[in-house]
Amino acid sequence: MSSNDVEIADELSSREQFDEGDGGVQVTCFTEVSDNSTLHFQIIRLHKQIYAWIGYNSAKFGHLYAAASTRPNNTIGVTALIGGSSDNTGSGIARRLVLKTGLNIVLACNIPKNSPMLEANAEKILVQKLISLGYTKPKI
Repeated sequence: MSSNDVEIADELSSREQFDEGDGGVQVTCFTEVSDNSTLHFQIIRLHKQIYAWIGYNSAKFGHLYAAASTRPNNTIGVTALIGGSSDNTGSGIARRLVLKTGLNIVLACNIPKNSPMLEANAEKILVQKLISLGYTKPKI
């Protein structure tokens, strides 16, 4: 990826595709203001996986979680990769995103721990964007 591609990926409210073999990597960045709080989002769509970052009032990385469905009974497994534990804010969002998308999720999140309304708003905004981008499973 060239420095020009990185600048494009960093640009707010943009969506760019970068060719990578047969599939493509799609990068979407946007900012929303919710209840006097600024939420920053970055979504990177990879082959069979989504990386998402939710930033609260800053560009801090926060805790990093990975979530995927497990076999044979399709329960969702979540683990903290960097910081946090599986009972923090981001782990619940990651678990629900796997259910909604059917894809593996890697989620970085720096939403404060005791802010359930902020967490719900951030998840709602992220899911709406994933739906508009066509990344969710169709309802049966």
